[in-house]
Amino acid sequence: MGGEGEVPVSFDSLRDKNLMQLKKLNIAIFPVRYNDKYYSDALSSGDFTKLAYYSDICVGSIACRLEKKEGGGVRVYIMTLGVLAPYRGLGIGSKLLKHCLDLCSQDPSIVEIYLHVQTNNEEAISFYKKFGFEITETIQNYYTNIDPPDCFVLTKILNHSPKAKATS
Repeated sequence: MGGEGEVPVSFDSLRDKNLMQLKKLNIAIFPVRYNDKYYSDALSSGDFTKLAYYSDICVGSIACRLEKKEGGGVRVYIMTLGVLAPYRGLGIGSKLLKHCLDLCSQDPSIVEIYLHVQTNNEEAISFYKKFGFEITETIQNYYTNIDPPDCFVLTKILNHSPKAKATS
């Protein structure tokens, strides 16, 4: 009945009581370990950090940090965006990123959104490029204990024009 291909995904805000869900996801998805500052930044980002549930199973998350830019404005740093391997390809990561981009578009003080991606992670790079992100920098030896240690910075500049119309 309709909704062919629509995956039933729900989001939940990050709170102290479900913080362990995010910790378990990160251990399962990412090759690096995150410190307490990561988790306190995620908790303080409000709606910019979400857990994604598929049939009541926590399968993905986006965790962001809000940063004040010199000279005014805010930028959003995507610390992590990940979905457990068996649930990839269902559009869950896209929904998480779209949620974040929608929040950014509603706040004119947010001027850019950026993240770091390991240079060999072609799947992630092409994913972000589909959403208008561009490689703006390469950082040598950004990561420790994973190979390659280098990363790209991917950035999306947000243009908040009051009467912008989508041209498609």
